[in-house]
Amino acid sequence: MAHTLPPLPYDYSALEPHIDARTMELHHTKHHQTYVDKLNAALEKHAELANRELEDLLRNIESVPQDIRTAVRNHGGGHANHSMFWKIMRPGGGQPAAKISDAINQAFGGLTDFQEKFNTAGANHFGSGWVWLVQRDQKLEIITTANQDSPLMQGLYPILGNDVWEHAYYLKYQNRRPEYLKAWWNVLNWEEIARRYEQSTKFASKAA
Repeated sequence: MAHTLPPLPYDYSALEPHIDARTMELHHTKHHQTYVDKLNAALEKHAELANRELEDLLRNIESVPQDIRTAVRNHGGGHANHSMFWKIMRPGGGQPAAKISDAINQAFGGLTDFQEKFNTAGANHFGSGWVWLVQRDQKLEIITTANQDSPLMQGLYPILGNDVWEHAYYLKYQNRRPEYLKAWWNVLNWEEIARRYEQSTKFASKAA
């Protein structure tokens, strides 16, 4: 079954002024669509993979046939990462619910400290990639990945992640990645992030 581009749950302009409408439109309709198209083209070469879930392919990337493994890693990762990215944002943002707030406080000393550490990791990541919040051994952790690699490839479930490829911010912020990282917190959908936090606990127990 072919993968498809998921619709945005809001208008392209909905995250203004923090993320501009033109960036959102290009990011969604051009960059994400390209990942979907190239993933489908790769998978057409191996019919036995047609019904495997994308999460399963990424968790078991070394089992993907070698001739398409790089394409699935890059374009499948890009598809999964962006599908998450759109959902964890919303107009108006919000504040974390109790469970994830408590976990953030325990791991990082508070939301402000977490945001600062997350932003520093994202700002210092060399080149294109992502900065993530994951859960490892029942504790929250910040990691970065290169290109479109997903934490799923490391056996970790992405709770939230920010895209630090230049295409995610360059039209508005040019080379000011730290400014983009700081503004991004204004549009987070903490209800979705709380759901993903609960999912990460289930994911860890299944993987154990």
